[in-house]
Amino acid sequence: MRKSCGVLLPVASLPGPYGIGCFSKEAYEWIDFLEETGQKYWQILPLCQTGYGDSPYQSSSTFAGNVYFIDPKELIRLGYLTEEEAGTYDFGGQHGYVDYDKIYKGRFAMLKAAYHNSPYAKAPKKKWTAQEYDADRKAFEEYVRDNWAWIVDYAFYSAIKDAQKGKPFAAWPKELRFREDKAMRVAFEKYQDEIRFYEYLQYEFDREWTNLKSYANKKGIRIIGDLPIYVAYDSADTWANPELFQLDEEGNPTGVAGCPPDSFATKGQLWGNPLYNWEEHHLTEYRWWIARIRQNLRRYDVIRIDHFRGFESYYSVPYGDEDATAGEWKKGPGKELFKVAQMTLGNMPIIAEDLGLITPQVRELLDATGYPGMKVMQFGYGEYLNNDYLPQYYPENCIAYTGTHDNDTLVGWYRKCSRKAKQTIRRSLQLETKEDAIKALLDALFASKAKVVIVPMQDYLKIGEEARLNMPSTLGGLNWRWRMNQQKLTDKVKNEMLELAKEYERVRVS
Repeated sequence: MRKSCGVLLPVASLPGPYGIGCFSKEAYEWIDFLEETGQKYWQILPLCQTGYGDSPYQSSSTFAGNVYFIDPKELIRLGYLTEEEAGTYDFGGQHGYVDYDKIYKGRFAMLKAAYHNSPYAKAPKKKWTAQEYDADRKAFEEYVRDNWAWIVDYAFYSAIKDAQKGKPFAAWPKELRFREDKAMRVAFEKYQDEIRFYEYLQYEFDREWTNLKSYANKKGIRIIGDLPIYVAYDSADTWANPELFQLDEEGNPTGVAGCPPDSFATKGQLWGNPLYNWEEHHLTEYRWWIARIRQNLRRYDVIRIDHFRGFESYYSVPYGDEDATAGEWKKGPGKELFKVAQMTLGNMPIIAEDLGLITPQVRELLDATGYPGMKVMQFGYGEYLNNDYLPQYYPENCIAYTGTHDNDTLVGWYRKCSRKAKQTIRRSLQLETKEDAIKALLDALFASKAKVVIVPMQDYLKIGEEARLNMPSTLGGLNWRWRMNQQKLTDKVKNEMLELAKEYERVRVS
């Protein structure tokens, strides 16, 4: 397979006038930029709706898309909003960062106004009742039918959550929390318009994303999407499928996900997600997981499965603990899940996120699936060289990164390296001056045997820690908020990226 390269940039980080990156003109221009710089891959973070802590890894639905990415200008073009109406909502004034509080308050209000002034409203305005809009309504109804297995639960959950003023489902009235038949029938009838609103949002999200992905594919750009291993406790997934998770009779988790202490976090990482009842998944032949992977195969060209090692063994932290130090490892489904998925779905283009503590059993699972793992260059250099992550030792069957969304930017990381670590880096890369370090690190990555290298856009732009995407085991701050300034995409940056791809024969070939 020919070597290639790509860029990591979340959709939310794209520039644009409405407070957060979306499927807008700027997204299409970004794809043009990737084509012009010889890239083959655009890697994004999960397209799920962000939830607690604004993290795309804590979503209200693993199947539903992030409605913040619906382009307001597309709604204006369709006639559901006017520019003046779209301009009345406050999406935050800092172009360099996402203001999620204002996005949450303003975006849903704007989207609800657009829905009520569209052909898809439960009671559409007279101008939308003409026969010429019948095809649009039919396409919407077909979309809902095709996605019935998840979209109704998601829309119903979202409608009830709104009626409960945003409370988590664990705080809902008991009859709704446990989905008692009579209460569900009454609520379903009561919230018909709200349910249809959330179904419409998914229809519009999917329509716009499909168009953008098709544009990328025609340009020879493939999308690497992210599938988080876990779902949020307060989610449509847990509410609708409690038997698939480790919950007690009251519906509370008996254990939650995390990872043990490491260099990222001395007390471990306490993610708080409910853990899977793998015995139930086995008995149902992994039906829910098959549906989840199928959805992602439709949405992306390649899937990066987050925390892959959790399928071999997962770290279980007692529910209610304040940190992850008392957790313990328990056995996961292993290769059985992937064997069943492959029998059902065929060969799957998957990247296994195999970072962290990798045991011989995890390596055996990787070998059994054949999926490429990940190598992060920042882990290789430092006080002591770690050969597993030094570019000269990468195997061909891996995806190599300067850093991921959980790492500091390359510039920020290098600035924080100790004097001894910097001397080690300069000596191993044979640098004459410290000013050459960033360029030399990129050269080392591109020169490796890895079949694909991925570089966060911040590293090409040479931005410091102010552009870091996430600090693991922390909430708030600037996590998940950074947005790219389009003016930084200069001809100089474009030429440097293209020349790097050419020099190491990684230029995309259509």
